[in-house]
Amino acid sequence: MKAPPNYPDASLRIDRWLFYCRFFKTRVRSTAAVVGGHVKINDERATPGSRVKRGDNIDLVREQLRYSFEVLEIPSRRGPAAEARACYVEDESAVREREQQMASLKRDRLLTPRTVGRPDKHTRRKLREHNRK
Repeated sequence: MKAPPNYPDASLRIDRWLFYCRFFKTRVRSTAAVVGGHVKINDERATPGSRVKRGDNIDLVREQLRYSFEVLEIPSRRGPAAEARACYVEDESAVREREQQMASLKRDRLLTPRTVGRPDKHTRRKLREHNRK
């Protein structure tokens, strides 16, 4: 899982690192996130070919949720989740902020009116009016 010990300055492309550390299911999705500007390395916008090394700080926005972490290891493959989690340490403030955001999203979903079955034309109008308020 770890880079060979005789390569202290080992690095890996950011799109591969995100894929190997299981932030995205496919490398194509990780590359799309990097190209879309959702990934920063040391507070600078990353490109898919940007290299990640130990000690780098990565900021990632995935599904409107912010992740911030420090790179501890460079993985050599996409292994089990436990191995992937050992490659980074996450910032506690980002974790708390993400949990609060997820809790507010859950509260919003609970406040949305429910319908019995599939909504018809009139019910859809009422739902839209409720969402505008």
